[in-house]
Amino acid sequence: MEGGRRITVSPRPCCGRRVLAKKRQRRGGGVDGFVNSVKKLQRREISSRRDRGFSMSDAQERFRNIRLQEEYDTHDPKGTSSLVLPFLRKRSKIIEIVAAQDIVFALAQSGVCAAFSRETNQRICFLNVSPDEVIRSLFYNKNNDSLITVSVYASDSYSSLKCRSTRIEYVRRGMPDAGFALFESESLKWPGFVEFDDVNGKVLTYSAQDSLYKVFDLKNYTMLYSILDKNVQEIKISPGIMLLIFSKASSYVPLKILSIEDGTVLKSFNHLLHRNRKVDFIEQFNEKLLVKQENENLQILDVRNFELTEVSRTEYMTPSAFIFLYENQLFLTFKNRTVDVWNFRGEVVTSFEDHLLWHPDCNTNNIYITSDQDLIISYCKADSDDLLPEGNAGSINISNILTGKCLAKIRASNSFPMGKDCTCSDTDNCSGTACNSRKQTLASRIRSTVTEALEDITALFYDEERNEIYTGNRHGLVHVWSN
Repeated sequence: MEGGRRITVSPRPCCGRRVLAKKRQRRGGGVDGFVNSVKKLQRREISSRRDRGFSMSDAQERFRNIRLQEEYDTHDPKGTSSLVLPFLRKRSKIIEIVAAQDIVFALAQSGVCAAFSRETNQRICFLNVSPDEVIRSLFYNKNNDSLITVSVYASDSYSSLKCRSTRIEYVRRGMPDAGFALFESESLKWPGFVEFDDVNGKVLTYSAQDSLYKVFDLKNYTMLYSILDKNVQEIKISPGIMLLIFSKASSYVPLKILSIEDGTVLKSFNHLLHRNRKVDFIEQFNEKLLVKQENENLQILDVRNFELTEVSRTEYMTPSAFIFLYENQLFLTFKNRTVDVWNFRGEVVTSFEDHLLWHPDCNTNNIYITSDQDLIISYCKADSDDLLPEGNAGSINISNILTGKCLAKIRASNSFPMGKDCTCSDTDNCSGTACNSRKQTLASRIRSTVTEALEDITALFYDEERNEIYTGNRHGLVHVWSN
């Protein structure tokens, strides 16, 4: 998977990190669908941490006592916000969660984005600063500690993307309108897009009316260089390089590899294709090029020496999504609710136990990969032992990527609110004053039962610094799972 994110122009956001300017999101299969559906995980997968790696036992201990602790609501029933558009005032599902420092940002499908404080457990503000603003996606820019929102506006007939940067400190003060506009000179109408690349610290924009790509510095938003070529069909980003895919000829596709820093052409070549076969995907992973055509074998090409490895189409069927793990030189494939880990010799190295994803369409909003790339946290189908008679809740599974072993699980049958003031081992049956007081406080804030909180989860985020999992559901509620 590349390091980009594209978002569509429509009141309904897409799942990807590349933001496209178009009227409606395309559903179903196809190269655009599954390639772009997982781009939002890029910053989570490859961001660096000081304390890299922890053992399996450490991971089990870290998640052992996680319980439902808080509940936030993105709905504004009293009309205290300045939201005017009717669909913004309606309750809708959470489609994206981002955490930065002590603030949790939750974006609803309607286009409403709310910010919540983990210190006060109160809603700070809405990020929508205009009455007709529909926010499509969020991006936390760690380079300058700001949140970038990508929006469309009713006054513009939702026809073009507008970006705004707001410092986290301003959000904390309840001043979302203190931000400033980005890329105002760019025409980001369909099929234009903006793509945020946290790996290389770059932003890629595409103006369709000019067939012009521009690369900006993510630190200060200055333009670095541009690419003008009407024959470029797609650009894929990976660490240090960009892959330019040109219009396909009858039996080959022209490709160029550019330096991400200055746009210098590093390599230019043609890749042979089978005639009259649709291209499922072309992806670049460092020196490896992955090419898959319909009903053909997967090809893994080393662009340094053009050594070709093929994987039988019966062993590698086109997945609904895949994710590159740059640190481990592996990639994940998602198909039919299952996850497999592959190496670049075309071999499956891991199959996960007890990890049947809840969403059949690989809704990657419900998947988080830790920055060390050793754990995957997913919303999964609960097994028969986890199901309770009063609900149909799923479970939050934490699994080791290299072994496939399920290390921990948050499920309705064993997850109960636990008070921070309680030191006993059986919080639910404790009659101590501190424990009872804590449970009463929790009950006043949390309207959902644990079973209800584990039903219909539509977004998931793991804050690695705070060791907290945030989930959003179809009712617009955000739940905090912490120990």
